Amino acid sequence: MTKMQPDAHMHDDHVHHTHDGHDCRHAEDHRRHAADALARAERLCRERGLRLTPIRRQALEALHADHRPIGAYDLADRISPAGGRRLAPISIYRALDFLVEQGFVHRLSSKNAYIACLHGHGANEVVAFLICESCGGVDEDSSPAMKKAVAAIAENRQFSPSHQMVEIVGRCEHCRNAGS
Repeated sequence: MTKMQPDAHMHDDHVHHTHDGHDCRHAEDHRRHAADALARAERLCRERGLRLTPIRRQALEALHADHRPIGAYDLADRISPAGGRRLAPISIYRALDFLVEQGFVHRLSSKNAYIACLHGHGANEVVAFLICESCGGVDEDSSPAMKKAVAAIAENRQFSPSHQMVEIVGRCEHCRNAGS
């Protein structure tokens, strides 16, 4: 169960953080893109001959229901049957490994937590995560210029990246404007 924070309200079984009475952009983006991202995951699994098992689907749905990164143990609490036994951590980690490998979810190293991917990035795409230290919301973005800059850095060091993610921590527009 999601713990409510003072600046949050429930909507469709998940929490939306507000700033001055308005949904924050992180929550709006997740709400707007979640259904398409879930449909894309289902389609890609079919095309790749992979199974989106019930635990994998529940994990993905839970990650799409929140605009903040979620740790594996919190995810286990959210998707375990009510009144039943908590799902084993190994089951959660296996589901998360699958979702990350398929590009449906990102692991944020700085938070040791996971967030659903709304955009369907390519395997070699450089992705930047803007992590708000006030509300916990995360935005993701990429650009040809960023990809070129990261490629130049790696090439200069003769480094061959296996995945390329940039985590930037600061304050989102809503939190800065709200003075929180």
